[in-house]
Amino acid sequence: MIKKPLGWTSFDVVNKLRYRLKIKKIGHAGTLDPLASGLLIICTGKMTKQIDEFQAQEKEYTGKFILGQSTPSHDLETAVNEIMDVSAITNDQIQSATKKFMGTIQQIPPIHSAIKVDGRRAYKLARKGQEVELRPREVFIKEFEVTEIKMPEVSFRVVCSKGTYIRSLARDFGKALGSIAYLTELCRTRIGSFKLEDALTLDQVPG
Repeated sequence: MIKKPLGWTSFDVVNKLRYRLKIKKIGHAGTLDPLASGLLIICTGKMTKQIDEFQAQEKEYTGKFILGQSTPSHDLETAVNEIMDVSAITNDQIQSATKKFMGTIQQIPPIHSAIKVDGRRAYKLARKGQEVELRPREVFIKEFEVTEIKMPEVSFRVVCSKGTYIRSLARDFGKALGSIAYLTELCRTRIGSFKLEDALTLDQVPG
């Protein structure tokens, strides 16, 4: 288990470990965006056969939304392109809005995602300014709590199923408040029974 640093792709981490450990058969279970940090399960040798099993397990994340602002990618990858006044939104409304996302929900992935559309990655089409239409997907939100509010910044913790996009949750959370929002910080803290606190940094890996 590795603590993926901010700015690294999951593939960067795998490549680094492949070189350091001199292992050819190595992979990761569950991609993290470069702008996200946190737990990355690394599998080597015969354990690579269990990657799908690890990927399917429940995930836990912590992070931050900014209310009243949005970006095309719903995170920091692209610049803010819309601003709304959030002075009328109360703390009680923010806390209550989480209940709308509990359980099984339909979620549309962000257009800046790796999902394939007609054989091409959605984010590549979006970056070229092409229209991308993605279908809703069923995901399960087990827990969703707001842990701190410092308007317009909202800190949260979420426990969810495989395939849940936290960027889409940010977008939809803003809509539920009659506003807009985007994701500014994300950390994966758990995959199944594997916890971030038990993971190693890249510097701690011997080699």
